[in-house]
Amino acid sequence: MKEITLDTSYTMEFTVADFMSAKQVGSGDADVLATPIMVAWMENAAKHALQPFLEAGETTVGIHVDCSHDAASPIGINVKVTAVVKEVHRRIITFDVYAEDAKGPIGRGTHERAVVLSDRFMRKAAERSL
Repeated sequence: MKEITLDTSYTMEFTVADFMSAKQVGSGDADVLATPIMVAWMENAAKHALQPFLEAGETTVGIHVDCSHDAASPIGINVKVTAVVKEVHRRIITFDVYAEDAKGPIGRGTHERAVVLSDRFMRKAAERSL
């Protein structure tokens, strides 16, 4: 892993589709952006922010998420998600994460990712299979 620069950020945008709704995901009954989808996009932005710092054979995995989902985003609206590196402790990277739609903020929080060796990680995962 190369040295990770604090305040490195990555922003992604997506349009809320029907399959991303709380009703479709099963996390609620409304046709609005599901919290699990918002969290997944936050993790995805953080993953992308770290890509330039990884060496061959390394990847990152999410290990902790703490966020709030503060406003509902309807189907068809664009959402922007940003992850900003705030702390690096060995192989654990902490991000501030934010989500907003055209009307303003919809979610915020923190997310931690660990840099791991892909082969070793997958080997350990396979050991857990039945």
